[in-house]
Amino acid sequence: QVQLVESGGGSVQPGGSLRLSCTASGIDLRLKTLAWYRQAPGKQRRVLARIAKSGETEYEDALKGRFTISRDDAKNILYLQMNNLTPEDTAVYFCKVEYDQLWGQGTQVTVSA
Repeated sequence: QVQLVESGGGSVQPGGSLRLSCTASGIDLRLKTLAWYRQAPGKQRRVLARIAKSGETEYEDALKGRFTISRDDAKNILYLQMNNLTPEDTAVYFCKVEYDQLWGQGTQVTVSA
């Protein structure tokens, strides 16, 4: 069974940090372009960051410097390190294997005082 499972979400105060993980099974991530998306309440899902099989990364401009996407191909896991979180970062976060249209189920991140 091919699936992606996100973890690491939760509630955090403004200024805090979280690291999300996306663990894959049934699929080898090594040759894939991977991405993190998020969907805030009432808004469309949008891409935050991508990482190519080469390790090259790209980010939504507003997130540069706060979020870091990385991958551990030996463990078949994708990560998103999120720092200096604000209430505007509250959303459900999804990992995705780009071009394969394979999504995780999402993990909730809530940032509030």
